[in-house]
Amino acid sequence: MAKTTFDPGLTLSYAGRTGKTIREDGQFNVRREGVRWQDAGWFLHFMNLSWPAFLAQMPLIYLGVITVFAGLYLAAGIGNLQGAGGATAVEAWWSAFFFSVQTFTTVGYGHIAPVSFTASAIAAVEAMSGILSLAIATGLIYARFSRPTAHLAFSAKALIAPFQGGRALMFRLANRRPNVLMELEARVLLMTVAEEDGVKKRRYVQLALERERIYFLPLAWTVVHPVDERSPLWGKTAADLEREQAELLVLVKAFDDTFSQTVHARHSYTPGEVEWGARFEPAFRVDGDGAMVLELKRLNCFAAAELPEPRPPSDPLGRSTG
Repeated sequence: MAKTTFDPGLTLSYAGRTGKTIREDGQFNVRREGVRWQDAGWFLHFMNLSWPAFLAQMPLIYLGVITVFAGLYLAAGIGNLQGAGGATAVEAWWSAFFFSVQTFTTVGYGHIAPVSFTASAIAAVEAMSGILSLAIATGLIYARFSRPTAHLAFSAKALIAPFQGGRALMFRLANRRPNVLMELEARVLLMTVAEEDGVKKRRYVQLALERERIYFLPLAWTVVHPVDERSPLWGKTAADLEREQAELLVLVKAFDDTFSQTVHARHSYTPGEVEWGARFEPAFRVDGDGAMVLELKRLNCFAAAELPEPRPPSDPLGRSTG
């Protein structure tokens, strides 16, 4: 039986150099083609939008629907709307448009009313559409507010830094929100591209961390992978990582104490986002009242540091083989 190769779900096949596997927003860098309209997932679309985009798109959709119904009233004849001004084409349009707004939102001021079967039928369909769409919008807004999400800030750079007389790969993360995150767990995968029998394939190795779990995250957490002889980064240089198209995939899981649910966050670092020979500077201080202050803007602060030469590997008895 062939030996099973570890694949976290990103495929071992190599089809060409790609951008970051995980984008800055935490989503995977995958675009789907051939999606059927029933699979489009409009609810997921609006759930995953940023708040500015959501608040911009929803009114535009409502405005478009209202405009369509206003056009239907005009097509049926402005004379079918009692009280509508129609001396000019512009007046007729605005009368139909504002009647459409009132009908869609079920406000109904009463100074304009349908007086024919056609206009009444259009108004009935619009009123029902307005009730249903406003209910959907209310559900979306509630779902967006009530959905637990991890707003973790990751350091812009991962560092190769001095660590316990040797070297270590490290990066920092912190909670942007004031809620309490507990039982955090981090996993870091090294993805590289290697050639086997003339065929390029992706390879994944889970990096051993100095500390895979912490109980809570009130400050910043520096995730550390010691670069020793057991590490796949042992003896590697920045040029090696670039040649192997390496990427560090970071997966973080935590328990949100506010919503009593588990939340997840994802991030990645490419070779250009790895700084060699640097050390993180403190990201918190103690104020005059004795309280610790986390300075999120200092999460990315680091200073140059001299890297010790990699120590020669040791044999099982602990004797140096160098």
